[in-house]
Amino acid sequence: MNADVSQPVRLRVNGEQREAQAPSTRTLVDLLRYDLGLTGTKEACGVGVCGACTIMLDGRMVASCIVLAVQADGAEIKTIEGIGDAEHLDPVQESFIRNGGFQCGICTPGQIVAARALLDEIPSPTEDQIKEWMMGNLCRCTGYYQIIDSIKDAAGQAKA
Repeated sequence: MNADVSQPVRLRVNGEQREAQAPSTRTLVDLLRYDLGLTGTKEACGVGVCGACTIMLDGRMVASCIVLAVQADGAEIKTIEGIGDAEHLDPVQESFIRNGGFQCGICTPGQIVAARALLDEIPSPTEDQIKEWMMGNLCRCTGYYQIIDSIKDAAGQAKA
């Protein structure tokens, strides 16, 4: 197939059916940001190691910078925009604000998506479980302590 040939990509993104035309070489992060206007997901490394572009794809965390858009055709996707909104923040988002779990903001969407996935899987994780789960999400600003504290705090809210 010629890389310049576009094909339809149909996705269910944050509960809404969406469609875009994408060349076979278009990454999922680019489709989300530039074709669907969901700019919350960030691209930092472009090779799947930093976690800034973390999304949920059919219920599992993936680095959207290394997934081709055409590979996600028919998939269910959740991005940071599907976690909460300005009027109704998710407890993880509230906790990141309260505990200073972000600074520059580049990694924050991926951190929050990963943290939400962790708490959905393990509602009361230990600190070691948090560290292991989050090790694929790099941050150059916070030193991680505030991120860990944010997740611990959000887990406490989930129990209430």
